[in-house]
Amino acid sequence: MGRAAAAGGGAGGARRWLPWLGLCLWAAGAAAARGSDNGEALPESIPSAPGTLPHFIEEPEDAYIIKSNPIALRCKARPAMQIFFKCNGEWVHQNEHVSEETLDESSGLKVREVFINVTRQQVEDFHGPEDYWCQCVAWSHLGTSKSRKASVRIAYLRKNFEQDPQGREVPIEGMIVLHCRPPEGVPAAEVEWLKNEEPIDSEQDENIDTRADHNLIIRQARLSDSGNYTCMAANIVAKRRSLSATVVVYVNGGWSSWTEWSACNVRCGRGWQKRSRTCTNPAPLNGGAFCEGMSVQKITCTALCPVDGSWEVWSEWSVCSPACEHLRIRECTAPPPRNGGKFCEGLSQESENCTDGLCILDKKPLHEIKPQRWSRRGIENASDIALYSGLGAAVVTVAVLVIGVTLYRRSQSDYGVDVIDSSALTGNSLLLNSSMQPDLTVSRTYSGPMCLQDPLDKELMTESSLFNPLSDIKVKVESSFMVSLGVSGRAEYHGKSHSGTFPHGNSRSFTAMHPRNKAPYIQHLSSLPTRTELRTTGVFGHLGGRLVMPNTGVSLLIPHGAIPEENSWEIYMSINQGEPSLQSDGSEVLLSPEVTCGPPDMIVTTPFALTIPHCADVSSEHWNIHLKKRTQQGKWEEVMSVEEESTSCYCLLDPFACHVLLDSFGTFALTGEPITDCAVKQLKVAVFGCMSCNSLDYNLRVYCVDNTPCAFQEVVSDERHQGGQLLEEPKLLHFKGNTFSLQISVLDIPPFLWRIKPFTACQEVPFSRVWCSNRQPLHCAFSLERYTPTTTQLSCKICIRQLKGHEQILQVQTSILENERETITFFAQEDSTFPAQTGPKAFKIPYSIRQRICATFDTPNAKGKDWQMLAQKNSINRNLSYFATQSSPSAVILNLWEARHQQDGDLDSLACALEEIGRTHTKLSDIAESQLDEADFSYSRKNGL
Repeated sequence: MGRAAAAGGGAGGARRWLPWLGLCLWAAGAAAARGSDNGEALPESIPSAPGTLPHFIEEPEDAYIIKSNPIALRCKARPAMQIFFKCNGEWVHQNEHVSEETLDESSGLKVREVFINVTRQQVEDFHGPEDYWCQCVAWSHLGTSKSRKASVRIAYLRKNFEQDPQGREVPIEGMIVLHCRPPEGVPAAEVEWLKNEEPIDSEQDENIDTRADHNLIIRQARLSDSGNYTCMAANIVAKRRSLSATVVVYVNGGWSSWTEWSACNVRCGRGWQKRSRTCTNPAPLNGGAFCEGMSVQKITCTALCPVDGSWEVWSEWSVCSPACEHLRIRECTAPPPRNGGKFCEGLSQESENCTDGLCILDKKPLHEIKPQRWSRRGIENASDIALYSGLGAAVVTVAVLVIGVTLYRRSQSDYGVDVIDSSALTGNSLLLNSSMQPDLTVSRTYSGPMCLQDPLDKELMTESSLFNPLSDIKVKVESSFMVSLGVSGRAEYHGKSHSGTFPHGNSRSFTAMHPRNKAPYIQHLSSLPTRTELRTTGVFGHLGGRLVMPNTGVSLLIPHGAIPEENSWEIYMSINQGEPSLQSDGSEVLLSPEVTCGPPDMIVTTPFALTIPHCADVSSEHWNIHLKKRTQQGKWEEVMSVEEESTSCYCLLDPFACHVLLDSFGTFALTGEPITDCAVKQLKVAVFGCMSCNSLDYNLRVYCVDNTPCAFQEVVSDERHQGGQLLEEPKLLHFKGNTFSLQISVLDIPPFLWRIKPFTACQEVPFSRVWCSNRQPLHCAFSLERYTPTTTQLSCKICIRQLKGHEQILQVQTSILENERETITFFAQEDSTFPAQTGPKAFKIPYSIRQRICATFDTPNAKGKDWQMLAQKNSINRNLSYFATQSSPSAVILNLWEARHQQDGDLDSLACALEEIGRTHTKLSDIAESQLDEADFSYSRKNGL
């Protein structure tokens, strides 16, 4: 009802009630006059009831309307015959009042309570000089009383703060003031401060004050006050957060005390002394200033030069003693040592025989005693010589053994030490193209492992053993960095050899190897077909169907009725496995395979659904993804952006695939333009292994490909031709667009059982090579060698990581003996047993149920159970205008559901969604009907019906 009508109704109600009220007052006065004339006096206790003005027990309070919820205003008075509300000077219509009447037992007076509802629309429609207001007017026999005016306002809270707190850097014990002006709101917002997402309680910390006009004041800053501060504003409507302000409390450095002076730096002459101090009292923190001034002081010093002592000349020999010896002495006084000088070196006294053998000792001449003493010394010298001779012989023997062992080990491992199998890193590796046989001439250049397997090759191996130095072979070794680029030259071998065949693959059929506890439900690799072109076809008619490219994630859904009756078409679908024809512009990246479906001249009456896998980590904040189509001239043009609104086609982006609704065939692909450095491509990393022709060698090949099933199937097909085995289940690597390169390394190789060829333990791949790796599968090769043929087990780790990014570890634990291998499987299941399915069996939803759903939701009704609700329950919330242009929006939504649930066919989720739609609207309708009945009953009761 409009405002004018409401005002008119209020005025009309007042006109109806006022005459009746006047009549009642006149009748009461006449009765009182008659009582007075007759001389009948009223009791003193009775007049107090009718003779009292109404007194308000409860008056209407100020209120706020939150969102679209009406508010109730109440008032209660006694004694009161009637109570009415007046809003903005106009009487509120009688039908909008709800009243109750009770009796006050203590006083015997009637108590009347009345309330009304005020809606948001009424407040918005009021345009006056003041806020929307209402007051109560109560009647009794003696007159009326008015209550206070209660204002009614619409509550709100703006989103943006009028002033956000600003970060600051303050010195320790300084004052911190953070200003915050909350958003405008009704009622005014209350402000609360957070530090590092935790509320601040100013009552528990006397150093913090949050009462001053919503500002945060820290009187004396402490180191613990550093952190991120956020202003929170809230009222009865909502809460708002300000931008975080970073507060850094820094400490300026202070000098410690000086150390003692050091000793003079020279022993003689003029030098210097120094003392030092450190900036640790306190040390600078959080960007505080370093101490000003010198940390070292120096002064000059003079040191006395030391004088070393020197011997005087020897004195004369003394008199011969009874022991037949005389002696002489000398003193260290020429000059004596001074100022720390050295004392004289040598003896200060000498003695010798002084009789020339004529002296008698122990009754024997000295010349008879001395030979015996010297003979004992000779014996001691002879024993020393024997000891030293034995030690020397032992040292020589050990040295000979060490040299012999070293020469033997070197002779056993000369072959292959300096040869790197870098061909596996090049784009046209013979290792992955076994059909290319080299032309062997007298002087040749070839790449890849030397595999000599025919009789002539065995003769060549016998004549020139691989374990002896190859005198005719020149080895050119690329650096590991150039090898990892995948574009450098191969290792070249120039030598003489007989003509023959050098196969680069293993003729045995592919068998995959599985380790412990692998899922048994995944398909064996040997069942995968070998195709030069991924292509499939099927004949479809009016009943429609589904065309699937097994194990590629690519499928085509032809809805029922898309092809006219009595017509049939042979529809094909293919995936480009060669060089992509879509050349990326600038930072644009190809995120999916190029998928072609046709024939191009076919016309459909209902959009078909094309499912294309992609390798992007879907996020609208980091990617801008486009759908492109190739024209007949071979150029690519943009069909639409995934996030934009369009009525020509529809794109629904799931985490691993994009479902596109189209009305014409052609060649399509998805491209992505990274918006930020956080844009992520999902890569699948896997490791394959195989024996080389040399029984001691084992090759590991690590692949990093886009996380699309078709890209990995291409790798599987190539490895099948080469006799490779999958050694560990593939894993996902999240590769960021932050320009950092990729590193692949082999870790934890058993040191005494295996060794890796030089320069290949760690390889680095540039960012651009990985980011645009859709040209060909990116892989690195590692060559391992066993020390002995008895080693049959290999255990190591493959580390694949992006610098400053994600990392994955592949655990390799396998047996190199074919009869001991177990199977690792890849694909969870075939996409379809038959690539083409036609008729009802191709669809998950039975046709009869599909018709009932479309009939229910295509026609809008009063309760809102239309196709828009169906789309919402199926997580389709964008570009609904596309479905509005279709003849049956519900049918197109169900087609999209069929494309998304090709694998699981989760009919339970669809049934739950339909049931939830019905239950929700049933509850709403019940509530609406009960409210309507209650309103009608209240109206009838008030009007005495």
